[in-house]
Amino acid sequence: MASVDVEMAKCACEDCECVVFLSKAVTRDGKAYCCDECADGRKDHAGCEHAGCIFHG
Repeated sequence: MASVDVEMAKCACEDCECVVFLSKAVTRDGKAYCCDECADGRKDHAGCEHAGCIFHG
């Protein structure tokens, strides 16, 4: 079986639809997030502010 290099992944935040480059992702507990707000569980209910994100933008 051939190996596949993954460069992008969906943000691990359940409510977020952002797709992030793994090289630029915020990593917590082995999961990739689009930003600190999502990685922190959006404690202050702030959005990720990424343009085009239907849940936060």
